[in-house]
Amino acid sequence: MQTGGGSLSHEGIIGYNEGRMGNKMIGSSNGTAEVEIVRVKDGRRSGEKDLVVAEEPLTIFFNDREFVTLLCSPENVDRLALGFLRSEGLITDAEEIDEVKTDRERGIVFVSTRVQTNMVEKLYGKRTITSGCGKGTVFFNVLDSLQSKPVESSFKVSSRALLALMSSLQKDSLVYKSTGGVHSAALADEEEILFYSEDIGRHNAVDKIVGECVLKKIALDDKILLTSGRLTSEIVIKGAKLRFPIIVSRSAPTSLSVELARKTGLTLVGFARGRRLNIYSHDYRVT
Repeated sequence: MQTGGGSLSHEGIIGYNEGRMGNKMIGSSNGTAEVEIVRVKDGRRSGEKDLVVAEEPLTIFFNDREFVTLLCSPENVDRLALGFLRSEGLITDAEEIDEVKTDRERGIVFVSTRVQTNMVEKLYGKRTITSGCGKGTVFFNVLDSLQSKPVESSFKVSSRALLALMSSLQKDSLVYKSTGGVHSAALADEEEILFYSEDIGRHNAVDKIVGECVLKKIALDDKILLTSGRLTSEIVIKGAKLRFPIIVSRSAPTSLSVELARKTGLTLVGFARGRRLNIYSHDYRVT
């Protein structure tokens, strides 16, 4: 796979933008902008400077065709593009990818594959815009998750380990601590967080994790997806398509996400905070 314009290959990727967390951190902690504000406290006004989270449009071109524009945090957009395409089923692994080029000035990522596909032409126009943050995530056929093979994994993890992982996720959220304006996502095994990302959209944060896994050829059937956002049907569909056995959040699920998790064989855990968590489906994976 060739890359250009600031894009990354899966070789030597660990050394890129290591920052505070070494190879665990996908994004840097610089996704902020300084703005002038008027702060009112106890009736008194003062001119100050404040940090806000950066937000920019990103247009993904797939095999020379403009595919979608996402609103996102402008970091590691090549991962976001690859993760988005993987989540939508347009690519499967790194071997299919011929080239990834990033035009940071124009906010464009170009992805080309070795074998041209007419999937975009077949599916274009059948998209559903979800309730996700920003542009949201596109699912061409929401019902296909119900018809796919259920998640089958013998992977198990203790509730204590899940709570420790969620605690780490909160501690590592640097941009959230400085702006309060992003979601976090992470890939973990039963012992530690492997990769971590932040973005204004919870779907984008997850797709950056997925893109990293595509580049590094990491199997997901024995991994845990951690997210700070609420557990909606879109997140469950994404996780089931990618064969995640467990998805965990500190936030709440929806009724449809619980129904989908039960039908797709995925273990859904919500309200994982402090010393408690709720298991909404397939509880045998949490010991």
